[in-house]
Amino acid sequence: MRRLEEFRIYYNHTIHPELVRLERRRRRLLLLVVVSAVLMLAVVVFEIYLQIIAVTLFLMMLIGVYITYLLYLIRQFVITFKPHVVNLILDFIDDGVNYGTLVYKPKQSIAKDKFVASGLFNSPAHVFEGEDYISGKIGELDFEMSELNVREISKVRERLNYVFQGIFLCTRLKESVYGTIYILPRVFRQYLSRSIRYMRKDGNESIDNLIRNKRFRETFLTYASKDAKVRTLLSDAMQHALVDYTELSGKEIYLSFDNHQAYIAITEQKDILEPFVFRSNVSFELVREFFEDIQLLMRIVEDIDANN
Repeated sequence: MRRLEEFRIYYNHTIHPELVRLERRRRRLLLLVVVSAVLMLAVVVFEIYLQIIAVTLFLMMLIGVYITYLLYLIRQFVITFKPHVVNLILDFIDDGVNYGTLVYKPKQSIAKDKFVASGLFNSPAHVFEGEDYISGKIGELDFEMSELNVREISKVRERLNYVFQGIFLCTRLKESVYGTIYILPRVFRQYLSRSIRYMRKDGNESIDNLIRNKRFRETFLTYASKDAKVRTLLSDAMQHALVDYTELSGKEIYLSFDNHQAYIAITEQKDILEPFVFRSNVSFELVREFFEDIQLLMRIVEDIDANN
């Protein structure tokens, strides 16, 4: 809560002025779109009045070129908005004592083989799209994360099935967990049957009976191999944090540990921080959700670093 209050102060002093500047740009763009629409309507009326084919074709060509230009301006606003705001959010986050410099690359994403290696979804991931790549250091751990949209081809119908959409993070641990640990959202159990079969086939068994936190047991399914260091990694503080965030946000969290590797996934059904064109983007809530998602992932990595 204290961190969020600090972020609110930072928002008021640093992010809000930038949003106001971008808002002026959005309004100028919207005014241009409205004026252009009126002018194009006038041109169309003029064409109908003249009824000269050559002039009509020429004017239609000009209108087509101008519409393309307007779409280009809108696209430029959309693709430049997010990097401006995200970099300001990351500047606030990496001021923390335990954080190194965070690097943001809007067009990059985590590699597909790392997503598959997590073992959380057991999918060929036929469609794998990603953006908003962030890398850095927390404590002694280097990490990388990005937004992902993953789909697979249905074996039954000619369509793409949902696999995962949200933020995915991976990091390499200092010490091995000597096995594998999987933490899955219980509410998605029926959709994770294939992944669970794979985990069991690979020697992992349910350890729900070893979890003392009742709320955690009711929220998550936990599987692990016999040699995994579960109690060391899955601290009481982490269990409480995971349950609290799930209940407050309505999002689902996945985690897996495989020897030296750790993977975390948070569901998100929309593109975070994508700007609006036809209404204002000056909103604390617009940036708060992105900040809290990133902050949760950071806290999990910090806890892993402290217990590994």
